[in-house]
Amino acid sequence: MQEKWLESPAVSLENVIRLDHNRARSQVAIRCGVPATNVKNMIIWGNHSSTQYPDVHHCLVNMSGSELACFDAVKDDAWLKGDFIATVKQRGAADTKARKLSSAMSAAKAICDHMRDIWSGTPQDEFTSMGVYSSGNSYGFPADLIYSFPIQIKVRLV
Repeated sequence: MQEKWLESPAVSLENVIRLDHNRARSQVAIRCGVPATNVKNMIIWGNHSSTQYPDVHHCLVNMSGSELACFDAVKDDAWLKGDFIATVKQRGAADTKARKLSSAMSAAKAICDHMRDIWSGTPQDEFTSMGVYSSGNSYGFPADLIYSFPIQIKVRLV
């Protein structure tokens, strides 16, 4: 599939990792007792599968009007380095197994969030996770991958 995609200009390639991004934000929000909208700058590295890596090192949580680093807001490093990562990685499979259906509404919401960011840009000083063509990345990942990175979109299309 990548070869077919590569026939298009690479800048136009992306994939939706937003479902996992939203799941990670929700897990932190539940743990902190705040709405998911109070959690920003979550990063999902990798692919939509058990190989992804949810990263909270730049994540901020708005609690009572103050932005706290995720580690300070959650106050449970063991959870953030263990169960949190496992839960986000396995959430899709767990949902499908429990419901015997995919999480269609969550996926639809993720697609809407993804398209909103593409068309309207990400909020000032915030980024999202998006699978993009890896050529020329500053993170040291090999070129020619479609891989989820932290993304800021500043040019609005509308």
